[in-house]
Amino acid sequence: MLVSKEYLGYLARQVTKKLIEGEFIETKNLNSTIERVSAAVLEEMQLEDRINDEVRMILEAYQDEMRTTGASYQEMFKKVKQQLVQKYKAVL
Repeated sequence: MLVSKEYLGYLARQVTKKLIEGEFIETKNLNSTIERVSAAVLEEMQLEDRINDEVRMILEAYQDEMRTTGASYQEMFKKVKQQLVQKYKAVL
């Protein structure tokens, strides 16, 4: 993940503030709401890391075949990652 925990906390506070100001949500416990928003944002940001890990596992299984056919690891990584992004309906 490319974002620091401090920035993640800041982002969660700002998102929560904007949701309250826009009357999209109401809350009696602001800190609890910020923590929940922070957890949701963190989970979404870690999605790309999990997809990258899955791509590496898939390509590891095909490394011998890729080596014999001369396939580029970087190109195959991009292609497999794009397929997984579509499969999980992720927005990266």
